[in-house]
Amino acid sequence: MQPSASLPELLARRKPGHALEQAFYTSPEIFQTDLDQIWYKEWLFTASRAELPKKGAYVTHKVGAYTVVIVRGQDDVIRAFHNTCRHRGSVICQHKKGTAAKLVCPYHQWTYELDGRLLWARDMGPEFDASKHGLKPVNCREVSGLIYICLAENAPDFDTFAETVTPYLEVHDLSNAKVAFQSTIIENGNWKLVWENNRECYHCAGNHPDLCRTYPEDPSITGVSADGTFPEKVENHFNRLEAMGAPSRFKMADNGEYRVARMPLLDGAESYTMNGKIAVKKRLGRVPVLDAGTLLLFNYPTTWNHFLSDHSITFRVTPISPTETEVTTTWLVNKDAVEGQDYDLKNLTTVWEHTNDEDRRVVEDNQQGINSPAYEPGPYSPTHEDGVIQFVNWYCDTMTSRVGPVKLAAE
Repeated sequence: MQPSASLPELLARRKPGHALEQAFYTSPEIFQTDLDQIWYKEWLFTASRAELPKKGAYVTHKVGAYTVVIVRGQDDVIRAFHNTCRHRGSVICQHKKGTAAKLVCPYHQWTYELDGRLLWARDMGPEFDASKHGLKPVNCREVSGLIYICLAENAPDFDTFAETVTPYLEVHDLSNAKVAFQSTIIENGNWKLVWENNRECYHCAGNHPDLCRTYPEDPSITGVSADGTFPEKVENHFNRLEAMGAPSRFKMADNGEYRVARMPLLDGAESYTMNGKIAVKKRLGRVPVLDAGTLLLFNYPTTWNHFLSDHSITFRVTPISPTETEVTTTWLVNKDAVEGQDYDLKNLTTVWEHTNDEDRRVVEDNQQGINSPAYEPGPYSPTHEDGVIQFVNWYCDTMTSRVGPVKLAAE
C-alpha cells in the first residue's frame, strides 16, 4: 500500500529515465486530473475527412464526460458540437456514425440545422427565442484531411502544428481518400502505457513477427534522437525524398508534443504487408516512389499515424478509465480504389490487425504487473526507449505546469 501523496509531490520525486510510480497508471484521481489538464485542454485527433464523405455525414466521439458530434454541413464545412440537446440535455446522435439531413433530438424532436442552429421546437410559447438555443459548438479544425477538436473554451494554438505538418501531408492527398476498414479495440491498460508501448520498438522482435517483416527495429528510426541527428542511411533517405518533392526531414515541436518524419522501411519493403509489396494498386497520394517508407506523425495525446506510398493508416487513442483505453485504427485508400480489384482487404489490414492485438496483450500484461504491490519503477534503455523517455517527459512537464496540490486518497 502506497502512502497518500499529492500529484505535485509524485511528479517532483520521479526519477529521470525511469518508469512512473504505480499511481500514475492506476489512480482514479490522477486519471481524472489527466482528463482535466490534458484531454479537456489539448487538440484531439478525432476522425479523418474520409469518414464524413458527404453532406450530413456525422461521427460521434466520447472523451471523458463529454460527448461530441462532428458533422459535415450543407456548405461542406465540418463542425463539431456538444452532443447534448439544448432542451433537457438528451443525447441527439445516438450512433457512432451516420447520415442525417438535420440533427433531431429523439426525446422531443427539437430539430437543428447541420450548422447547429435550432430550427424547430414544438409549443415553446411566443416568448421563446430559438436563436438562443443552438447547439453548443466545440472547437474544430482540419489539417490536410485530419479533423481535430478541442474541448477547452479557449483552445491553444493550432496554426503552428498545421503549418508544420501540412507540407508533409499534402503529397498523401487525404482529401481523395475513403475508409477501407476501421477497427476499434479496448486495451485493458492506462492510456500512458499505450503510448509508452508505441514509442519504442525494443519489444518488437519478441512480439511483432509480421510487423518486423517490413518495419525496422533500428532505434534511430523508432525513437527520438536527442541531438536531432540520424545515421547516414536515414539522412540519404531524407535527401532522396526531399529532392523528389516529398518533405521528409525530422521536425518536432519545441515541447515534444508532435513529431513528423518520413522514415525508411526495411530494404526492399514498400508497405505494411506480409510480402512487403504495396497493398493498393490505385495508390492514395502523389508519393514519387514505392519505397518512400512511412511518414510517421505522432501528436500527443491522441494519435500516431503511418502515411505510406499506397495507403494511409490513422490511429486514435481515447482514455476510458484508469486501466482501459480505446484504440481505433482506420485504413484509408484512394476513393476510386475497388476492393477485390485494386486491393485485397485482408492483405491490406493483416499486419496492423495482428500488431494491434499483440500490442493489446503487451499493454495488458504491463498493466497487470504494475498493479502488483511489488511493482517498482525500473530504468528505461537509453538506446531503445528514448522515445518513451521523451513521451514521459512531455507528460510530466505538462502536468507539472498545470496541476495544483491535488491530494490523493491512500491506495
